[in-house]
Amino acid sequence: MASLVDAAEDAAVQIVVRDLRKHYRVPQREAGLRASVASLFWRRHRIVQAVDGISFSLAPGEIVGFLGPNGAGKTTTLKILSGLLYPTAGEVSVLGFVPWRRDRAFLRSIALVMGQRSQLLWDIPAIDTFHLNRTIYEIPEPRFRETLDELVELLDLKDLLTKPVRQLSLGERMKCELAASLLHRPSILFLDEPTLGVDVTMQARIRRFVADHNRRTGATVLLTSHYMADVAALCNRVIVIHHGRILYDGGLSDLTARLAPFKTIRLDMEPGRQPADPHTWRRYGTLLSARNGKVSLRVPKHEAAAVVARLLSDLPISDLTVEDPPVEEVIDLVLRNDPADPAPVSRPTG
Repeated sequence: MASLVDAAEDAAVQIVVRDLRKHYRVPQREAGLRASVASLFWRRHRIVQAVDGISFSLAPGEIVGFLGPNGAGKTTTLKILSGLLYPTAGEVSVLGFVPWRRDRAFLRSIALVMGQRSQLLWDIPAIDTFHLNRTIYEIPEPRFRETLDELVELLDLKDLLTKPVRQLSLGERMKCELAASLLHRPSILFLDEPTLGVDVTMQARIRRFVADHNRRTGATVLLTSHYMADVAALCNRVIVIHHGRILYDGGLSDLTARLAPFKTIRLDMEPGRQPADPHTWRRYGTLLSARNGKVSLRVPKHEAAAVVARLLSDLPISDLTVEDPPVEEVIDLVLRNDPADPAPVSRPTG
């Protein structure tokens, strides 16, 4: 059987994951003094399956959304891919390397950015951490200066470099975290909740930067996020994971079409002319909301055009839009669906 390294090279992919599993043995005991004393001599344990046999692959330059609820196994998977954790079983190849062997060449080729963790030293300016990273990654001075200048301009860091990290806002710190992670020009970027807790404006700026970085460098990006705007703006492909298993792997648009075959029609009625009887809307679709002349309806996708024509013909409407369902609503449908009906969808892993 060909090794994963050979498979990765033959299939022209950068990341290959095959039947990956990570189980934890967690001690358990009841409350109370007696249970505390008994636990000194004998402990019960249970097995937690954080990742339970997942397989996928990523091609060079892809930006893939890795989605699921808290505890689904997303961060565990990213930590295994970046070499921070050993798996219980399975095979992983990242750029031809086995991540947990921590080869120097591997570490110089990847970056992991975690929204809830900081690599910046808290009491000194970010620029000092940048210079420390230059030494750790043995970045030549001319290349370091060139990369730093690019990142300062793209992320608007000029006024932040000399401020102690503890004085930065969360959004400012996240921009500096991104810069620190990219100074060595990694070809693989793992982003774990990079916009967590920052305001809407900063979220948009970070999304634009990630997209621009991907276009300029061709870096492969695996992104976890609870903000669906991040996923919709950056990812054509998504992997949905739940209870450590992959429920869906494919195009974001295909996911919407497969599990949410409906459209949302939003309309504004002319002032004072909204129908008084809410049952009026049953002739057109499922009423989602109706307030102050603003109405939202859900209709089957194949009927949307005909329903729009009827609405415009029958009612005094001043404005009307037709939208696909929100991505988070589609993801929620995946998670609530029985994995066996419809069957989970996976892409081949080579």
